[in-house]
Amino acid sequence: MTEHDLTLPAIAGKHDYHEFIRGAQAALPVLLGLVPFALVLGAQAAHKGLSVYEVALMTGLNFGGGSEFAAIELWSSPVQVLVIVAMTLLVNSRHLLMGATLAPYLHHLPLSKALPALFFMCDESWAMGLADSRLRARLSLAYFLGVALCLWLTWVTCTALGALIGPTLGDLRSYGFDMAFAAVFLVLLRGMWRGLHAAVPWLFSLLTAALFYLLIPGGWYVLAGTLAGLVSAYLWAKS
Repeated sequence: MTEHDLTLPAIAGKHDYHEFIRGAQAALPVLLGLVPFALVLGAQAAHKGLSVYEVALMTGLNFGGGSEFAAIELWSSPVQVLVIVAMTLLVNSRHLLMGATLAPYLHHLPLSKALPALFFMCDESWAMGLADSRLRARLSLAYFLGVALCLWLTWVTCTALGALIGPTLGDLRSYGFDMAFAAVFLVLLRGMWRGLHAAVPWLFSLLTAALFYLLIPGGWYVLAGTLAGLVSAYLWAKS
């Protein structure tokens, strides 16, 4: 074994460390928008009777804000478990498509590393990971984990904090905290903007989701908007 061989693990480890820090730093602006949104969810869950530990368990195992808000809205006594599970699967179905868009950038990773990392994927870490992967032609696992783990830890901690302090503060939405998610979403869209031509499928997706939201109760607008975006993107590319 040569001296060069001995230094390779150290170089790789140092590179991964810097990539992880780069991801954590990139996540900081998003965290500012995530905190108030998480506090609102925790407070709403507490109003429905969930304990701090139950909120942390829910948000830690099901890392998807949209489905968690839907579950809390449907929470009743007795709890309609099957309805909540079905709605959670429906709202989280977008993760199948999100994972599919990342797949071309994951070929260099073994499943033993890719699958655990994707457990921490959410809308924000997906968008940031995809944007970075397009620049590098592959996903930097350390960068992705730097983003995703920071978001996950912040989300779980702040939803639990919201459950703890929410009952004493009242409805946190009165402070405008619920606008944080919309602000973060617009920032992510700006980072993925590629011009008006590429945005046409976004428009079809938006209009379809809005119509379903207004006309059909439940979370069907998520699936409808996703499918409309895929179909319109395919047809637009063919034209």
